[in-house]
Formats: sequence, structure tokens, C-alpha cells
Amino acid sequence: QVQMVESGGGSVQSGGSLRLSCAASANTLSGRCMGWFRTAPGKERERIATIDSDGITSYADSVKGRFTISRDNAKNTLYLQMNSLKPEDTAMYYCAATDAEACMSAIQALGVMYVVRFNYWGQGTQVTVSS
Repeated sequence: QVQMVESGGGSVQSGGSLRLSCAASANTLSGRCMGWFRTAPGKERERIATIDSDGITSYADSVKGRFTISRDNAKNTLYLQMNSLKPEDTAMYYCAATDAEACMSAIQALGVMYVVRFNYWGQGTQVTVSS
């Protein structure tokens, strides 16, 4: 079981920055694909960034070039640096963990790649960006 607690959310003006942290229970971060998701009112949950156990990252187009995901396994902490924030970034942000090292897997017979399932979730932290 992986327990995680997000922090660092808040209110900021457009163009500002925030850094989210996700503290995981002891010795549970290493060796796992981790990710950040967000849910805005009236919208579906969006996967915005992932990082696998080797540090390979992936971003949604909506945040690419503005957000950076990173991890510190020694501190059991996942981070999301958010720069150049926009009002459309307003959402509840969640960190999540998988049981896999890599964030992508494949169905070889079909030649299909897919994102692995995220099984563990934090409680979320609210980010509000005003114009």
C-alpha cells in the first residue's frame, strides 16, 4: 500500500508559479512510475505528467514546456514545478503511483502501447489561478 499526501497548492495570479509536493510513505516511491493528474470543474480527469523509475518523463500538451515533474527517491517525494500558470490550470491536483517501474507497457501481439494503471492516489491539493 502506498500512501501519499500532496501539498503546495494555493492561489496565484496568471503567469505565476507554484511547486507541488507529494510525500509518499517510507520507501514506496523508488521503483515506481509516478504521475500528476488534475480535475477541473465540469471536466474529466487529465493526466498531465508522468515519470518512471529511471526518470523518463512525459507531459500532456496542455502543460508541456511550463510544468516539470521530478522525484527524490531518498526523500520519498514527487514534485511538480508549475510555471507560467494560466487560469485554465485551475483544478484539483493529485499525485498517483503505480505498481510498475515503467509508465508505458505494450501489447506486443497488437503493437499497442498504453499507460499503466495508477493504483494509489493522494487526496489532492487545490490550485487556483486568477487572471
